[in-house]
Amino acid sequence: MSAQPDHSVDRKVAAIPHTINAIGEALSGEQRARFYGEVLAAEEAVVPAVMRSWWKIAMLAKAPLAERSRANAADGRNLVSIDDLMTRLEGAHG
Repeated sequence: MSAQPDHSVDRKVAAIPHTINAIGEALSGEQRARFYGEVLAAEEAVVPAVMRSWWKIAMLAKAPLAERSRANAADGRNLVSIDDLMTRLEGAHG
């Protein structure tokens, strides 16, 4: 008997391009509106930080099994700190 799962899950997610349009398209309706509002209101020097922050949110939303992860978090199971998660996402950005 194998210890492998019954089905394979590709845990790699293609990175969303770091453009305003790509980030906006990857977000849900309410999040998209907030993102565009923030990026359009931001001073020039702050725009990259706003984009990086929302890029991470968009990548999290795109992650495989994201719904299961949210359910686990709501139940207090299999938790990962935000710092660890952001480090992992920044590693994906390369």
